[in-house]
Amino acid sequence: MGTVFSIDIRRPGVGAEVVADMVRWLHWVDATFSTYQSSSEVSRLRRQELTLPQCSPEVRTVLGMAAQIEAATGGYFSIYPNGVLDPSGLVKGWAIEQASNLLQLAGSTSHCLNGGGDVQCVGNYDGGDWRIGIADPHRRTDVAAVVAGTDLAVATSGTAERGPHILDPHDGSAVTELASLTVVGSGITLTDAYATAGFAMGLAAIDWLEGLAGFQALAITRDGERRTTSGFRTAAPPPVTARH
Repeated sequence: MGTVFSIDIRRPGVGAEVVADMVRWLHWVDATFSTYQSSSEVSRLRRQELTLPQCSPEVRTVLGMAAQIEAATGGYFSIYPNGVLDPSGLVKGWAIEQASNLLQLAGSTSHCLNGGGDVQCVGNYDGGDWRIGIADPHRRTDVAAVVAGTDLAVATSGTAERGPHILDPHDGSAVTELASLTVVGSGITLTDAYATAGFAMGLAAIDWLEGLAGFQALAITRDGERRTTSGFRTAAPPPVTARH
């Protein structure tokens, strides 16, 4: 998926073959959903060489979820950001959550999956909280905040690494009001999608997320101002068990 995945499995562990199967599945997701590989189902769907009913059940599931999220976000989340099918904004979070489910089915009750900064934590960290460091978008070597807890997901959308690349689907313009938006939830699929949609909303995302049960957020503007939802809580400074 053009990024790095890391897997931290605490007690009870799982066999190496379970991890290998999960990694193979992640590669299958990449080969199926990639917009860069011409042979992927998504690329073929874009070229109208396939119809949606001819696609894998997973592709139909993800595109169906995307339509629901688009409606829930007032169109600020879209898999057609520039008029061309691109489900990348949903696929990575979905793949991470599904990979976590595979580990749980194999008996893991405590693990953390980090896919390019999108983090899904299950259970606890050796009896304590998982601690996730949120990078400061203006000082990439610094941690802006630390969130801690069990069974949590953390996703950040921002401009620090790729510049202004998130578009407002309503007019196609690059969004620049925020430098980063971090959303905390329980499942990374929706948490990641809401971080993308919220970033496109700008500071209005804080009020929007305030009205959603089970989600909290930290917004950092391009000028360094910070806004949070009322329930957002930061933990003590590093060390952290995952850097985000």
